[in-house]
Amino acid sequence: MEIGHSGGGHGAATTRPVRSPDETPGTSGASRLRTTVLAYIALTKPRVIELLLVATVPVMLLADRGSVDIGLIAITLVGGWLGAASANTLNMVIDHDIDQKMKRTERRPLARHAVSRLNALIFGLVLGAASFAVLWSFANLLSALLVMATIAFYVLVYTMVLKRRTWQNVVWGGAAGCMPTLVGWAAVTGSISWQPVVLFLIIFFWTPPHTWALAMRYKEDYRAAGVPMLPVIATEVQVARQMVFYTWATVLATLALIAATGWIYAVVAVGAGAWFLRAVHKLLTTTRNGGEIAPLKVFLQSNEYLAIVFCGLAVDSVVHLPTVASLF
Repeated sequence: MEIGHSGGGHGAATTRPVRSPDETPGTSGASRLRTTVLAYIALTKPRVIELLLVATVPVMLLADRGSVDIGLIAITLVGGWLGAASANTLNMVIDHDIDQKMKRTERRPLARHAVSRLNALIFGLVLGAASFAVLWSFANLLSALLVMATIAFYVLVYTMVLKRRTWQNVVWGGAAGCMPTLVGWAAVTGSISWQPVVLFLIIFFWTPPHTWALAMRYKEDYRAAGVPMLPVIATEVQVARQMVFYTWATVLATLALIAATGWIYAVVAVGAGAWFLRAVHKLLTTTRNGGEIAPLKVFLQSNEYLAIVFCGLAVDSVVHLPTVASLF
């Protein structure tokens, strides 16, 4: 959802042998089982999947404005989670070599050999098949096909092509993290309309400044791994300018949705947008003046911003006040 990279080679990094958790002397069977289960859970990147919740539920509430279908929401989240877990697992299978080179990712299961690549590959494919089955059986075919398209795009286009070859990796690759908006709407309506497209664009424009803020903090990691993230190949001022551009695009996209919502969302979108814009403009001013920047703070604020906007949308949809468009 985590929405969520000229590049290094695909060969495996040279590392000293790492003892599998199962080979640790004196380890009990229960302990080994627990370690293995946790390793498989880590393959799914559970924290990244938080974006799935933020993006999917409000969209479904907007699609069925004034109603709350708990059963459909739950099954869509299960199917969406399985799809996101599949994509994240397959991403780790492909990125196992660069994960070993980056301090931020060196403890991932494949990087520390807690799970074999073959087992992870099978696990990822099974999760993808389960996602399709759940959504097709309990929601509809369109939502299931959209999740399959998301997995294919994230793994084949972003991870295998874009991530190691261009600084625009997160710009276009971020589209995978936007797909829950379309999936959620399709699960409710069986179709696609302009509202989920706008919500797709909100996350699409939000992803670059969000990711680049984190990459500014860990740019040496990306440089060591040969991943040409923008902060690796550009100056801090250039990165901050790009972040300002995409943040403005994000906020304007949130405002485009006001016509289909009530005043609650409108107030939240305007207020949160001003708050987030202030933070990113401050980052640009600080970099221009040569001051000490705090990109991680902007990264965390970007998470809060998106959550606030989508929670505002959820509340607005449930309360079901007259839409702004109906007042004119």
